[in-house]
Amino acid sequence: MKIAIVTETFLPSTDGIVTRLTKAIDYFMREGHDVLVIAPDLGVYDYKGARVAGVKPITFPFYRYRKWGLPSPKVHRILKEYHPDVVHAVNPVLLATSAVKSAQKLDIPLVSSYHTHLPKYLDYYKVYKPAKPLLWWYIRRNHKNAHVNLVTSQTIKDELEDEGIKRLDVIPRGVDIVNRHPDFKDERMRKRLTGGKPSNKLLVFIGRIAVEKEIPKLIPLLEARNDISLAIVGDGPARAEIENKFDGTNTVFTGFIHGEELSQAFASADAFIFPSVSETLGLVILESMASGLPVIAAKSGPTNEQITDGINGKLYENEDLDSLLEAVEVLDDKEELRILRKNARREALPYSWDKTSKRLIDFYMNARDRHSVGSKN
Repeated sequence: MKIAIVTETFLPSTDGIVTRLTKAIDYFMREGHDVLVIAPDLGVYDYKGARVAGVKPITFPFYRYRKWGLPSPKVHRILKEYHPDVVHAVNPVLLATSAVKSAQKLDIPLVSSYHTHLPKYLDYYKVYKPAKPLLWWYIRRNHKNAHVNLVTSQTIKDELEDEGIKRLDVIPRGVDIVNRHPDFKDERMRKRLTGGKPSNKLLVFIGRIAVEKEIPKLIPLLEARNDISLAIVGDGPARAEIENKFDGTNTVFTGFIHGEELSQAFASADAFIFPSVSETLGLVILESMASGLPVIAAKSGPTNEQITDGINGKLYENEDLDSLLEAVEVLDDKEELRILRKNARREALPYSWDKTSKRLIDFYMNARDRHSVGSKN
């Protein structure tokens, strides 16, 4: 197949969407498919043989952390020249909305996917919260013409169905079980992440540092338990503000780390901490499990789909310190922690990226077949 992927984010950016896309492209290329990626122009024009076409980006004054691509007629020109068998609009909000329109004009099968739960994010940016009904209208408009709309969890599927979005399906999660492995545990990394206190119990958070990640909710935990260290691995628009809030606690901010060092960061902790309730899935949860880490997480629909309390992690009530303190008591029980670590790794083993990517090809082919008979039902 000739596959065109139009996305709001791609390399060299680091996030769950980019991880999912690069793993899928790896599989597509090995299977002999032809792939074109259209993304904001960040200086990457090839990925393992797949052409990457850049669209001039801009930076919004209220979110200077990253660059964005706006809707552009260039997308239509590129797709018309490439003439793909299917167009995949990834998170159509800005740039990728051009793919939605162009697929319809060019009569090409369209797959759309929903990865970032923007309406939920508005709850954390109070000035924009009144715009939530308008945002839902905009999302419905951008997804109404797809032959299939993919989401990353059953919870989000149910929510989008309630908002009137049709032809929804769940794309399976995936993880690299080779490069996320308990064997990457490293004492030097543990010393680094604990701020020189390797005997402390170590929680790690890995991801984008933004308001909606709700990281400061962990401060009362650190104030109550000075034998716990927290490592926050990543970067983002709220890093300076959040780093200032954690001043005086046993917290280390590393910025982005990659490759083997990132594998070591996962494997060298005692547990992964996940305070956000705004995620559509949270790929880092499965990465943590593959690394042999139980996940201590605030309860939310997508998180509950991945974590079984007391089996491969611990769940706690959001914004309830007593519940959080009870969940982290698992760090004090070496035998229970050992069992959770073993179960977490076992949970991750079936979820290879190749299986996920093959399922994505199935969705593409199904969209192509529906399009050929003029059906979206």
